This record gives sequence, C-alpha cells and structure tokens, in this order.
Amino acid sequence: MSSGYLDAEIGPSALCAAGRQSARSRPRIFLLSDVRLYREGLLWSLSRQDAFDVIGADDCSVRTLTYLVELNPEIVILDVGAAEAFATANTLSSRLPITKIIAFAVSEVADVVLACAEAGIAGYVAPNGSASDLISAIEFALRDELYCSPRIAHLLSRRIGTLSARLAGSIEPQMLTQRERQILGLVSEGKSNKEIGRALRISNATVKNHVHNILEKLQVQRRGEAAAWLRAAAAPLAAAARRPRIPVTLS
Repeated sequence: MSSGYLDAEIGPSALCAAGRQSARSRPRIFLLSDVRLYREGLLWSLSRQDAFDVIGADDCSVRTLTYLVELNPEIVILDVGAAEAFATANTLSSRLPITKIIAFAVSEVADVVLACAEAGIAGYVAPNGSASDLISAIEFALRDELYCSPRIAHLLSRRIGTLSARLAGSIEPQMLTQRERQILGLVSEGKSNKEIGRALRISNATVKNHVHNILEKLQVQRRGEAAAWLRAAAAPLAAAARRPRIPVTLS
C-alpha cells in the first residue's frame, strides 16, 4: 500500500468498513493523487467541511482502484498530474458510472481539457484554484452542473461542435470490421494495447495496427476521441445522461 494520509495507517478493508459506516446523508469523497503532500493538504481542508464525508485518500494504483470501487463514493477528486490520471478516470467512469470525478490542477490547454472530458470528468479546478474553487466544483457536480473556467467551457463547446459535425457526416459503424469494433469497445473501457492483446489473444503489434486503422477510419487522432465516437454512435441516450446538464457554471 502506498504512503497516503489514511492509507498508510488504514488498509483497504478498514477503509471499506469506514465507508459503509459513514453517514449516508453526506456525500462521500475520496482523494486520488500520487503526491502525498497534496493528499494530506486536501484531506485536512475538506475534512473541515461539515457537508462532506471524506472517507480516504491514496495514489492512482491498481490496488487503490480495486477497493475504491468497493467504496463506491459519490465524489472522487483526481490529480490530473498523476501518471495514470486519465487511465484511472476512464476506469472509474466505466466501473462507477454514477460517481462524479472532479479534476484538479487542470491546465487550460486543449489536449488536457479534452482528455479530461473524454475520461468523464465532471468538474475542473485550475492549477491556481483555491480550496473554495474545489468545494464549488464538488457542489456543482452533485447538482449535475459543470464547474469550469470560461476558457475550458470554450474548448469543450468547440470540441462538441466538431464531434457533432463528424457524427452527422458519412461515418458509419459498418465502416469498421468486426475485429475493429471489438477492439474499439475495449478501448472505450480504458484498456491498454497490452490488455486488449491479452484479452483477444493477439499480439501487441496487431492491436496497435488495428487501433491505427480505427483512428484513421473515424478521422480522429486520439483513442479517447474514438471511444467518444463509439459512445455517441452506439448509445446516444446513455451518453447524454452521463454529461453534465445545462446550466454550465463558469468559475
């Protein structure tokens, strides 16, 4: 177990028990960051808020995700500076679709913002954001509203327009082979090429070639964009339900 604030003293079983015994009237919050100092600081700050039940903190390891899924918190606060931040967010979005993920230290750079959106982030706090900003992001997420800066809102709006135009074009699911659709489904679950190869019993090089073909056919550059295409094409109603509803509140 990593040397997190609570995780160094309380193991997964104890954390799970603590989560089950928490007052259900307050939203339960779990913190994820590879930096112990960040975890301790955020725990101290949020624990002072009577409206929240902060149930633990840890790094973005596979072990953490295993018991985090068992805890099933209402809110996960994620440090996007962590090495596995986006893979973690994708996994949580798939395994815990109701849980709201709030990202902090989000740079207002298109690639970062769009990667967050594709991973299902429900609130954005900038690197220079305050504890008050984080609290507001949590409160808005609980109301299914998006907390972000005007710049981030612009980037998201522009991207939605681009994707909508592409979906309205000539791209059809039939353009993909059965194997490509199978691989795209695993990509949308946040699986790596190695994991996909193991699941389908094909080589990593073969998976890489299929992913390249998928991106080319869908006219996108990122795996996350391809996953977004699949969600929009195969389950538009479910995809819409996962997105924050209007109004969008700007920080």
